Amino acid sequence: MRGFFLGVVTTLAVLVLAGYFCVRAGCYSLAVNAPTLPFEEQVAEMALEASMGNAAKMNNPLPFSDANMLTGARLYRNNCGGCHGVPGKDNSMWANAMFPHPPQFFTREGMMTGDPEGELYWVVRHGIRLSGMPSFDKLLTELERWQVTMLVKHADKLPAAAQAELQR
Repeated sequence: MRGFFLGVVTTLAVLVLAGYFCVRAGCYSLAVNAPTLPFEEQVAEMALEASMGNAAKMNNPLPFSDANMLTGARLYRNNCGGCHGVPGKDNSMWANAMFPHPPQFFTREGMMTGDPEGELYWVVRHGIRLSGMPSFDKLLTELERWQVTMLVKHADKLPAAAQAELQR
């Protein structure tokens, strides 16, 4: 039994060292324009879900209203639109140069209207490491973060004033 345990420990140590030296030698490029690594997307998604924990159970404390949507649109345009786009406009040069490409919230493929509002808020507040998505924890107040979250969650139901604000 002792030999088996020593074999397992030795194998794990060799794998860790091999991985370390491979990374140090540049076997895995972290360049944005490099091909994705094997299992990169699966590992990142698994880590993100674990990091979010119970965020999906959080509810937006603000009532859905034209005023909150308008303020959310102003905040979004100033802080998010450069990467995540605005209605009726093509991806920005920033979005096309990033990896992963940031979702375009006002396109059919990029809308997050089916995601729990608590998870959207979590991303706005905490950001996503190594993705280009910053944390707005110290940049926006809690109220403002919820207003941006509301806009993204209801991107398919924009009041006319919010739509006009996004087009400015």
